[in-house]
Amino acid sequence: MSGHTGRTYLIVAATSGIGSALAHSLVASGARVALAARNTASLDVLGEQLGAPTFSYDALSFSSVEAAVNGALESFGHLDGAACLSGSLLLKPAHMTGEAEWATTIGANATAAFGFLRATTRAMKSTGGSLVLVSSAAARIGLPNHEAIAAAKAAVEGMALSAAATYAKDGIRVNCVAPGLTRTPLTASLTRNEAQLKGSIAMHPLGRVGEAADVAAAIAWLLSAETTWVTGQVIGVDGGLATLKARPAG
Repeated sequence: MSGHTGRTYLIVAATSGIGSALAHSLVASGARVALAARNTASLDVLGEQLGAPTFSYDALSFSSVEAAVNGALESFGHLDGAACLSGSLLLKPAHMTGEAEWATTIGANATAAFGFLRATTRAMKSTGGSLVLVSSAAARIGLPNHEAIAAAKAAVEGMALSAAATYAKDGIRVNCVAPGLTRTPLTASLTRNEAQLKGSIAMHPLGRVGEAADVAAAIAWLLSAETTWVTGQVIGVDGGLATLKARPAG
């Protein structure tokens, strides 16, 4: 039996590359999913494809986040888990990063994750379940020109660990995945540039960048009924980027 059969989940930023891959994977494995995203046109298309309820979602508005979580609860009666795929990408050194860019990066990552945790833990305190956030290898290894995004994703990891401790008594597990460069619409400017792609591949010991399905598989595992003994973990899904030294070419 699948670890997802009959289970119910909410996916936030469901129209993102990883979010869409996760939604398709969970439905294929027997789960029911509710989808939330800011891009309502793409959200409606995905919802129709999967026969899933959809909710407009502003990650920076606590009331919007709560409305989506409550909508998912009303659709299913309960939630077994939820994943927040909200994020952004900014590759600039600190001295070239503007105030608005900093605020946007913190908002799209740290504030979005906090609002998600705030709403889902309230909704799941009586039933328990699994919550998954997304960090980045950039929060775990020093990469040039990643100051803002590294800070934002490090905040995501910190709040995941704290929430895992806070809500363990309620049977709520909180974990985090930390991808390396993954081929999605968000990273298209990097992965479509042959020189940048070649350089990125060389940094990953497994010799390739990630695909959305790689990260979605790890999230699906953490959401499943097979991981009820796993909480407070940050799992690198990064081809070894953050922990291994890449082998020289040749």
